[in-house]
Amino acid sequence: MNYKSGFTLSEVTEPRHNIRHWSKGFTLAEVLITLGIIGVVAAITIPVLVAEYQNRAWDTADTVFNRKLEEALKTMNTQQTLAGYKNTEDFVNELSKHFKINKICKNDNLLSCFSDKIYWGVDKEEIDISTIKTSKNFGHEDWNTNIVGVQFANGTTSLIAYNPDCTQDPYSNQVTGTDCLAILYDTDGFKNPNTSGKDLRQNSNVIKLGKGCYKKVNDVCYANEPFIPAAINSTECEQAKADGAPIENCYYDNDFWAGAVKTCHDAGTRLPTSAEVGKLAAYIYNLPSVGEQEGIRTKRDDNKASEAGFKFTPGASFYVWSNLEETPYRSYGRHFNPTTSYWYYNSRYYHYVQTVCVVD
Repeated sequence: MNYKSGFTLSEVTEPRHNIRHWSKGFTLAEVLITLGIIGVVAAITIPVLVAEYQNRAWDTADTVFNRKLEEALKTMNTQQTLAGYKNTEDFVNELSKHFKINKICKNDNLLSCFSDKIYWGVDKEEIDISTIKTSKNFGHEDWNTNIVGVQFANGTTSLIAYNPDCTQDPYSNQVTGTDCLAILYDTDGFKNPNTSGKDLRQNSNVIKLGKGCYKKVNDVCYANEPFIPAAINSTECEQAKADGAPIENCYYDNDFWAGAVKTCHDAGTRLPTSAEVGKLAAYIYNLPSVGEQEGIRTKRDDNKASEAGFKFTPGASFYVWSNLEETPYRSYGRHFNPTTSYWYYNSRYYHYVQTVCVVD
């Protein structure tokens, strides 16, 4: 039989076991090298992923807690039970009707509701909670109330001081009650790390914590996370002057600078001098020094600015008050721009200038 394919019969019918098969496997050395590379990559990436997950968990817990707290305070405002208390204990008892609480601890037993030591501020200063007793330790000498420990049912532990001068308006849904309390809280309860910016958070009314520094820059002790002060009217400004606040002139009924002076003064602290704001600029712009009214042209270190607690949009400027008053209408501060920083006055009704208080 003839085959047009060109193969002979013997070639077509040759046993398959005579056909050679070529294959290549991994050597032991190659397998070990691959496993080593995978191990190195895992050692680098897994801790980062775990840290990012934990940070998101803390942020989520913080958001949920604040939403529930605000809802409770708004309900209390509507029911006209937000204001009128002389002490923190009575306020917390009413709060427990709207936000489930497992345990309340008086100021002589705070460690039953809160960790004994925390690491507070940007510099993570160790704070002994046994030394924290009254609203004065949160920077509010004029409140004259005790701090109370609270364990919420969601696992958050907290220290709360009540402001007897807080206000309510049952016809307004804009009253959040945030002016009624200073609260330091731990979204993880008694679990570590008990550290600011991680599981440990506070609202803006915690102006300082004991004698601790929120941030220490070039030997200047900043008492608090930067905040936007509440404005005061001319009558309140005159009263602040009478109480010893370092204000020379009162004019505006919407005076944010005077509000900043009053807030720091009431906490036993003060606004920074121009030289101290210059030291803050030297830190944020990575310079050895900045004169008290010196203008500079260099790139701002946004990581340092964020670590110091300043709120700003990337690529945008922010501003910080000093204690220097020019007229009843204007006071001085420093502009922190992305590539420059300079000393300039701001109108006292500017609502966006941030404030830090200084501990002597």
